[in-house]
Amino acid sequence: SVPFLIRLFPDVLTKFVFLNFLAFPFFVDLQRPELLLNNTVSLHLTTEPGITVGIWHTVPGSRGAEARGKDQRWYEEALADNHPVIIYLHGNGGTR
Repeated sequence: SVPFLIRLFPDVLTKFVFLNFLAFPFFVDLQRPELLLNNTVSLHLTTEPGITVGIWHTVPGSRGAEARGKDQRWYEEALADNHPVIIYLHGNGGTR
């Protein structure tokens, strides 16, 4: 009966393979990464009309003292300076 159910409801298979309905760690507000990680802020980029991508910007430990207490604008400006940017693509999970 499992193959029959998967044939009828293919979305069920993707939910169980990718488990994107789970958010780990549990009971954590992932919209506020600064509560979990030092020197981190949540940003949203509009890549094209109707498409918005959420990102976390984490500055390296060497700039940690400089970033302490700064607002979101400082983090946005830090992306435009001469320091290299490393992009980490976490995969297909439901959280960043």
